[in-house]
Amino acid sequence: MNSVVLVHGLYHDPRHFDLVVRELRADGVEVAVPELHRGSLPADTEAVQAAVDAMGEPPVVLGHSYGGSVITGLTGVGHLVYLAAFVPAEGESAAGLGGSSELLGSSVVRDGDGRTLVDPATAVEVFYDDAPIERATWAASLLRPQGPGCGRGVPQRRAWQSTPSTYVICARDRAIDPGLQRAMSRRCSSALTWHTSHSPFVSEPGRVAAVLRSLLRPGGGRLSAVPR
Repeated sequence: MNSVVLVHGLYHDPRHFDLVVRELRADGVEVAVPELHRGSLPADTEAVQAAVDAMGEPPVVLGHSYGGSVITGLTGVGHLVYLAAFVPAEGESAAGLGGSSELLGSSVVRDGDGRTLVDPATAVEVFYDDAPIERATWAASLLRPQGPGCGRGVPQRRAWQSTPSTYVICARDRAIDPGLQRAMSRRCSSALTWHTSHSPFVSEPGRVAAVLRSLLRPGGGRLSAVPR
């Protein structure tokens, strides 16, 4: 495999992966970062499936946060990476799994169009508190309003049941409960624990790129598991 698809979460944007994309493309890796915000989980999944299908081979696909629900519904994937992400089982949705922190809950506000957004005053603390302040401020500036309903979507497939998968637990996550992450990681083939915020693609992009590179190598799907 030499291709990667990166799937962002709610409120985020493809540009949040820019630092990881830069590292991977410097190594000759083909990378696609489809945009979500399409109004529903099925529509988001369809957009990512199109990116997967456009690759010449089954890619490694990383889903962050809500992006885990999206990648769970895919076909034709070589390896799934759940980064502080939801791993829904049959009948489950991201919203139903819960795990949102009080900090995240108190930071979400509504705009005049009925959409929700994360208060810029607390976004750095919620998502990027371990990143250099300039980088964290840049990432917070890219956050977008989110339409209703996506988090309540239930994937039509459970790709993790038949596709090799790796879960990355973010132990310093201030958005999604690390305890829930550990529980969901047991559904995956292997797991890693990082002492990072919710968004290591901003705070430690080299680390994210390194894991993806390792999975692209022959036999790379056998990452060492850690206690979960």
